[in-house]
Amino acid sequence: MSVPWALGGGARLTATAAIVAVVAATVWLGCRLWRRQSARSRHVLTGVGVAAVVGLGGMTVVVLWGVEDAVLRELSRAQVRARVLVRVAITMGFLAVVYVGTGVLDDALDRFTDGHDGITDHQTEVMFRILQITLYIGALIVILGFWNLDLSGLLIGAGFAGIVLGMAARQTLGSVIAGLVLMFSRPFEIGDWVQVGDKQGIVTDITIVNTRLQTFDGEYVMLPNDVVGSSEIVNRSRKGRLRVHVSVGVDYETDVEHAMDVAKDAVSDLDDVLSVPRPQVVLSSFGDSAIVMDVRVWIDKPSSRRHWRAQTAVIQSVKTAFDDAGIKIPFPQREIAGRAETGGFRVHEPGADGETDD
Repeated sequence: MSVPWALGGGARLTATAAIVAVVAATVWLGCRLWRRQSARSRHVLTGVGVAAVVGLGGMTVVVLWGVEDAVLRELSRAQVRARVLVRVAITMGFLAVVYVGTGVLDDALDRFTDGHDGITDHQTEVMFRILQITLYIGALIVILGFWNLDLSGLLIGAGFAGIVLGMAARQTLGSVIAGLVLMFSRPFEIGDWVQVGDKQGIVTDITIVNTRLQTFDGEYVMLPNDVVGSSEIVNRSRKGRLRVHVSVGVDYETDVEHAMDVAKDAVSDLDDVLSVPRPQVVLSSFGDSAIVMDVRVWIDKPSSRRHWRAQTAVIQSVKTAFDDAGIKIPFPQREIAGRAETGGFRVHEPGADGETDD
């Protein structure tokens, strides 16, 4: 097979440059059209277009330089059979499908995470890489099986390596799995005021391995995600408001109904307290020296500063109102009573009752 039209060396170079220019122009035009397509079709068009342009360009260059006979001879010399070529073509097509599939998966994951504010771009990238690696490993296994390669040794070795790695890094793997669960269950988000076990603070970062809290003392606490997932989590910011409790005691001789009204009026107009829901005052218990009342108020946009500021304002207001109303806030008292002994105490003297010292 030969080129039906003869070209000189300079003409061939010119034609080759023209082909390269056509390929470049096609890629540029494809990029323009690529921006106008939907996200799902972009990767499909890109994969098919690149494969077609590169394939046609390569074939044209081979024919242009008259080396197609040499290429065919080399293929015959290597005894490349048609069945092998078909397998190669199928393998390349399968790899192209996997490549396009990863792009579609990336777009789908981006659309999913766009509706979840608690998932950061970094977490999205980590999840995509994990899914991408999983997809590539599955594709590799399929290709090896397609070429009738014995996978038993590979699978046995991979299983043994997986057991060793799992035993060596079981805590890290547990944290990673717990991190993925936290990302999708979303018990808290960055900026929330939470309590995890005996630790509480503001969530500053959530990674695939751990969660970082900033305590109210300015300390940073790193909690492994497996610890977070197995602990009780209290989120004080989720609903956008929080109830604050302040306990106060009144004397047993005080008119309790009057004291409750005074306390309720004292906290109803505070700037740091919400008017709706309205403040409440309920009786909680009988104390040693007082009847204990629970003053309940609500704050919005809960934070440690707002909580303590509202609690301080409630205590000051109730104390001032009780002083003005003459309501006594008692302190713990103890009554000590003695019993008179008849005859007093008896003191044993040495030598009494016939006893002598040795």
